[in-house]
Amino acid sequence: MTSHARFLLSKSGPFAQMGDSFREREAQMAMSEVVEQTMEQRDAVMIEAGTGTGKTFAYLVPAIELDGKTIVSTGTRNLQDQLFFKDLPYVFRVMSKTRKVALLKGRQNYLCLHRLDLNLHTARFTSAEVAEQIVKVNDWRAKTRDGDLTQFKQLPEDAGVLPYVTSTADNCLGSECPDYNDCFVAKARKQAMDADIVVVNHHLLMADLALKEDGFGELLPRADAYVVDEAHQLPDVASAFFGKAITSRQINELSKDVNLIYRTHAADCKELETAALQLEKLAADFRISLGEDAPRQFWRNFSSDETINEAYQSLVEAIDVLCQQLKPLVIRDRELENLYERSEKLLENAELFVSDEDETQVRWIEVFRKSFILNATPLDVSEPFQKSLAPYRNSAWVLTSATLAVNGEFNHFKHKLGLFSAKSALFQSPFTYREQALLYVPRWLKNPSSPDYTRSFVEAALPLLKAARGRAFLLFTSHRALNEAAQLLENHREFNLFVQGDSAKTHLLESFRKTPDSVLLGTFSFWEGVDVAGEALSFVAIDKLPFSSPGDPVNQARIESLKRQGKDAFGLFQLPDAVIALKQGAGRLIRGVTDKGVLMVGDPRLISRQYGKRFIEDLPPMLPTRNQEVTEEFLSNL
Repeated sequence: MTSHARFLLSKSGPFAQMGDSFREREAQMAMSEVVEQTMEQRDAVMIEAGTGTGKTFAYLVPAIELDGKTIVSTGTRNLQDQLFFKDLPYVFRVMSKTRKVALLKGRQNYLCLHRLDLNLHTARFTSAEVAEQIVKVNDWRAKTRDGDLTQFKQLPEDAGVLPYVTSTADNCLGSECPDYNDCFVAKARKQAMDADIVVVNHHLLMADLALKEDGFGELLPRADAYVVDEAHQLPDVASAFFGKAITSRQINELSKDVNLIYRTHAADCKELETAALQLEKLAADFRISLGEDAPRQFWRNFSSDETINEAYQSLVEAIDVLCQQLKPLVIRDRELENLYERSEKLLENAELFVSDEDETQVRWIEVFRKSFILNATPLDVSEPFQKSLAPYRNSAWVLTSATLAVNGEFNHFKHKLGLFSAKSALFQSPFTYREQALLYVPRWLKNPSSPDYTRSFVEAALPLLKAARGRAFLLFTSHRALNEAAQLLENHREFNLFVQGDSAKTHLLESFRKTPDSVLLGTFSFWEGVDVAGEALSFVAIDKLPFSSPGDPVNQARIESLKRQGKDAFGLFQLPDAVIALKQGAGRLIRGVTDKGVLMVGDPRLISRQYGKRFIEDLPPMLPTRNQEVTEEFLSNL
């Protein structure tokens, strides 16, 4: 018997009748059937659906048909907006259905009226620009219905005013806030509680699963089904939520908020101002003791230095002093109580980096020009993740992505999250890759460890860039290589260069699409979640096989942990992660049935090393070549 979801997506169903160039896809229908069965049976399934399968409709159709509540989690806010504003309305219209839907983002996306009023006239802003921004936000408050700051286009994504006009899990007063009745976060969550389908992102989902207390109790309503799209990102998000962190930003924001409350609520407590200013000073002293900027490194490499250790101890003591000053004031009002709770939590996390090493975690630090981040990350998130899933065992779980399996097996992803009892399904892309694309591996490229490697990669890509007349992504595994390549291409005036970091990601992509002869240079944030269909993109070049840096403290600790267990760290951890990352990068090229192009992988190890076959087996079945002339001709003819 044909499932209802399969029928709806078939050539006899309502989508085909719409005439919007919809075509029946066997993989899409088969996936919808699996999702439908999983939801009916309250089961768990992992689904890899190749590019072009149409996985969004394949899970939305059964979700809309489900007699119950569904939560759909995506990887980014952009994908959330696409689902909520574009995909769901279209599917409702085709299916002639109406269901209550809600869009729920993290609280940092919503205007906090209380924080805005608190800071508007009393805060000491870091720049005139921030002061101007808060005035704009204050004007906007009368116009917005949902308080979603991402819809306020006059405000940059990284606007300096955001900490002054949004709340965090730490500083939110919850139901005791004087503006609670008008709170945009509370309203959004109420809508989510009443909705049949709620669109969230992975960070919000993990915050809920990790049972983060943030003033409202549960973040999300309980649902009958959970759909996790771009599920390959979930293990990394889970690592962040099950870890602990202390940052200079947390410290400075706490200090500023204490000063603000001193001036507005507790003017009789001069010692409060003294403690807050001392904390801010000692945080700056600690940053100075760390020296130059440093990428992610083991905390022990720094804490063994006597000067750094003493500076950190002084910082921890300053947090403790502030705690003691706030403690007797908690009975005055909710603001002071909240500040005490924040300082207490900060002290608890700070003391974690004074105690002895915990074998289940890796402690590491990242040092920036004016700031620092200290992290304690679990080596294995499968146990806490499974523990967090316990209350949701009676719900259906659908985890899907274009890149979950490695060489047809889901073991790598299963182990990461402990999903050993989950079923799995793999649906190939319907694209005819051998007709649509070439896989080009240049000859004679230098060893990837050579200091001249990036130059040789750019030289190999140049003839193809000219043949394609730009219309290209150059994807790099490091910022250093990206910057070097940008310098090498600077004098090639025939191309319009767009380089990651020059402006916001969405602006770069929009400019790339609209500008002829364009070449976009990006690192890992452009390897996935980027969709440029049609003739605007015909050439994707990847500099190296994307092995994660073995020098990264989290990777190094996980490698060492596997070796201690007598396991093959390369085969079980490094290689599968790199295979999935390369699949993501390769997926940028062919986005539609009529797309054509060339994927160039510069790394000679793809051919020379035995493990190169593992990568090739998992790439889309493009026509392989090492002939530069054939590749140039293919691009010239597009």
